[in-house]
Amino acid sequence: MERAGVVTPRIADVAVLAAAAIGGLLFAPVFGVTALLLPIGAVVLVIYGVSELGRRFPKTVPWRPVIAVLAGLLAVIETALPGTTAAGIPTGETFTVLAAGAVDGWQLTLRTTWPARPEPELISFVPLAVLVAAVLGIELLHRLRRPLIALVPGLLVLVLSQAYVAVTGAAAVATGLGYAVIAGLLLVGGGGTALPRLLKLVMPAVVLGVVGALALAVADPLARPAYSLKDDESVPLAEESVASPLSEIAYRTKNPSPQVFRYTGDTPASRRWPLAVLDEFDGSNWLPGGGFRRLGAEIPPRTGEDIPAARRQATIEMTAPSGPWLPGQTSPASVTGVDALVDETRGTLVATETPPRSRYTLGWWEPQVGPDDLMGAGTDPALPGGLGGLGTVPPEIGDLADRALPPDLRPSFQTAVALERYLAGNYRLATGDDLPTGHGWPQLRRFLIDGDKRGTSEQFAAAYVVLARLKGIPARLVVGYRAPDRAEADGAHVVRNADIIAWPEVAVAKVGWVPLDPSGTAEQSGSGAAKGIAAAVAEVRTQLPPVQKLENPPLPPGESEEDTASGAGDWRTPAIIAGVALGVLLVLWGAGVPGVTAFRAWRRRRKEGRAAVIGAWAEARDRLRAHGLRVTAGMTVRDLAATAGVLGDQSTVEGLHSLARSVDAALWSGTAPEVANEAWAAVRTVRKGLRRRSWTARLRAAVNARVLFPPRETTGRGTLRKPLSQR
Repeated sequence: MERAGVVTPRIADVAVLAAAAIGGLLFAPVFGVTALLLPIGAVVLVIYGVSELGRRFPKTVPWRPVIAVLAGLLAVIETALPGTTAAGIPTGETFTVLAAGAVDGWQLTLRTTWPARPEPELISFVPLAVLVAAVLGIELLHRLRRPLIALVPGLLVLVLSQAYVAVTGAAAVATGLGYAVIAGLLLVGGGGTALPRLLKLVMPAVVLGVVGALALAVADPLARPAYSLKDDESVPLAEESVASPLSEIAYRTKNPSPQVFRYTGDTPASRRWPLAVLDEFDGSNWLPGGGFRRLGAEIPPRTGEDIPAARRQATIEMTAPSGPWLPGQTSPASVTGVDALVDETRGTLVATETPPRSRYTLGWWEPQVGPDDLMGAGTDPALPGGLGGLGTVPPEIGDLADRALPPDLRPSFQTAVALERYLAGNYRLATGDDLPTGHGWPQLRRFLIDGDKRGTSEQFAAAYVVLARLKGIPARLVVGYRAPDRAEADGAHVVRNADIIAWPEVAVAKVGWVPLDPSGTAEQSGSGAAKGIAAAVAEVRTQLPPVQKLENPPLPPGESEEDTASGAGDWRTPAIIAGVALGVLLVLWGAGVPGVTAFRAWRRRRKEGRAAVIGAWAEARDRLRAHGLRVTAGMTVRDLAATAGVLGDQSTVEGLHSLARSVDAALWSGTAPEVANEAWAAVRTVRKGLRRRSWTARLRAAVNARVLFPPRETTGRGTLRKPLSQR
């Protein structure tokens, strides 16, 4: 129960509620600050009002948590779920959505791209978490004598938010300082001498924070993204409903007339509409990799750091859907008019309903790439899906890859275009009714080695990707449609079965995925001139010399040929890890040993009576052990004084003799005289004498980890004698 006669100051209430609110507002990268301010602010104000109600009407205190929960739930409903109410009055739908948000909202949010739409079933779990933390915090504050414990519920909300997305840099520093201020306010509000209590709380946290930040910075030199629960969450697709559009190329090519979709708006610069990205190959089938999420409010551009992106938009009307796959672009930004799932790293769009709605609006980011950005550019093996497995590669195809490109050429965009030129010049596009099908190793061997070297874009694209990966060029296979050049009379562009194609894409450093066209099918519809990234690729093709005269492009500053050689970095990673581990160990050792010994001395000094004298003896003994003096478990203080002369300072010996008198008085006097102050004064004399030693001796003593353990020694009779302090 709440302590009688004790009224918690309002400043303490504010501190507890602020801790809960900050934890909730750290979900801003997920939902945006604007969407969170109103529901979290309403919850905090309501809980504060209920706390004030208890002050004015003490009889309501036993009912305070119940009142706070009901009032907080009403605040959540009116601010986060207003669309489910009838003139502000909760309905059955309101409680259904509220329950769904509380139970499933946290997981649905992880399965959505961020920033997520502030839909009730998604966002409601955040103010609900703040509500629980605020109610628990207020009750702990008013009912316990330890006000800092009241911060724990708010800190748990903070931990939850960091499990979604961790704050870094200035935001992390501001958050830490904010909680330090909150702790200070809580201590002031809790009464007593606040400054010493605040220093005891903050100083260890600051020291540990600095050491931890240094260790993390050194242990993670590549600055990898922090782990997030989102990494392990995606929307599962029903395999039986997902047929690969790659298998439909031959059929749709033989039946060219039916419409698939029509669109109005921007024409993509690459003049292609991707359906599916396939980057996993087991030797028989090409499959989509990655995971799908619900499309949130908008996806930011994912182009390279030096390449700007322009936002484009088109309205698409489906006529004959290709299963769940929706025509999209490599870097989608938003989709309205249809519920869609998206693979953020690949750009693939999938409808959640079958058949999908007939009309939707797509926004996407189009990289502004010129030939100068591609000419001489390297590849980017870090992009996911570019260097996936190939199954068991037939030896003949491996030999073909070595003949297609000279072995001394590094993976670069130039070598990627040279490989495209090799396939386009040595193989023919199949036409007519007898079209080859399939994309596994048997079909690719027939296309590349044993057959008449005829294939559809299906075989061209699959063959390019396997040959590119064999040469270290990150590549993936994409299925989609050509964009027609000519619009219909009503201004719409109509895409038909005949426009279906497959093509490879290569990962280019600082640019992203760049489409190529080894089969020549991407430019067959219409006569419009290429633009954007397609025009940049065409310009590189015209400037590229024959493969015999092809030279490796210059390496970026700071890199060498050895750095780019296969396996050159294999030894560096273990070496870096070993060096980092050693550095962290040295830092922790150099800071940890003095810190532990200082804390232990502080604990010993705080004892009283006989225990304080024994602590003084243990402190003097450990100080001398740190300086290399041999100390056995059975030594008395006078035994230690007799051997301390080897350190060369008489004041140290005198201090030990004075300590011996205090120990004798404390242990053997029946009256237990108060000699603790004299004992610790003797310790200070010992330490003063030790400070006269050389700085190297003092440095070795400061990091001597042996003193962290008590001296134990086997006697002549084979038994262990305990130190005096443990008897």
